[in-house]
Amino acid sequence: MIFTANQELITRLSFFIGVLLIMLLWEQLDPRRPRTEISWQRRGNNLLLSLINTFLVRFLIPFAAVSVAAIALMHNWGLFNRLDLGPWLAGALSFLILDLIIYIQHRLFHKYALLWRLHRVHHSDTESDTTTGLRFHPIEIVVSMIIKILPVFLIGAPVIAVMTFEIILNYTSFFNRANVSIPASLDHKLRWLLVTPDMHRVHHSARDVETNSNFGFNLPWWDHLFSSYIDQPELGYEKLKVGLNEFRDPKFVNVLWLLKQPLLNSKEFADNSAKDEV
Repeated sequence: MIFTANQELITRLSFFIGVLLIMLLWEQLDPRRPRTEISWQRRGNNLLLSLINTFLVRFLIPFAAVSVAAIALMHNWGLFNRLDLGPWLAGALSFLILDLIIYIQHRLFHKYALLWRLHRVHHSDTESDTTTGLRFHPIEIVVSMIIKILPVFLIGAPVIAVMTFEIILNYTSFFNRANVSIPASLDHKLRWLLVTPDMHRVHHSARDVETNSNFGFNLPWWDHLFSSYIDQPELGYEKLKVGLNEFRDPKFVNVLWLLKQPLLNSKEFADNSAKDEV
């Protein structure tokens, strides 16, 4: 099944908007944690950053992962296009491989200083909610897309599997960062199959040991397999401090600061920001 660029865009945009609205409504009706005074200001700037990312990625990378999968299929390139595994097995294996790649990529963005400068834009959010799943620096988005395209090409992932993975990745990015209340008993059961908001909230802790844990986006299994899983924050969820300590001034939520944040180290960023008006 081959999707045109317009079909892919319309499909992904429809899921994106639909899931975003559902999660925002859920947060409004049943929040897990109290909101701050600048909560809506944060959300607006996170959404604006996402809009910038969308236009930039479409301009810089005309061949998204789904397009690469379609090209590989047409030319019979990639492992699964040469093996007769059947669509279901090839699709399931592709999903698992891509999810593992995302997990590894996430750990690399935490390990290496240059990559962390990009990724800390996401972690500098002092709340964790649905819009935090949109708060990524444009350069990180571009690097992530390039990293994702290579395995899609090499394994010859089915087009429908890649599109499904992309849609689910958008959904889980909203869900596991959402400020929504889920009963502890249900959360415990869900963690066998997917990353829950409480599980991922540990990853947004201000404590380094907790920030460097729970890297999974879709599936929780990689964190267990590679010993990066933490079940509960040390101080409990009610006292959990979210975000990076050097970026707690409300002025840092502004999209212009988010865009230039990777250019300076943390101390320089904090020192210079004190001199400027946002």
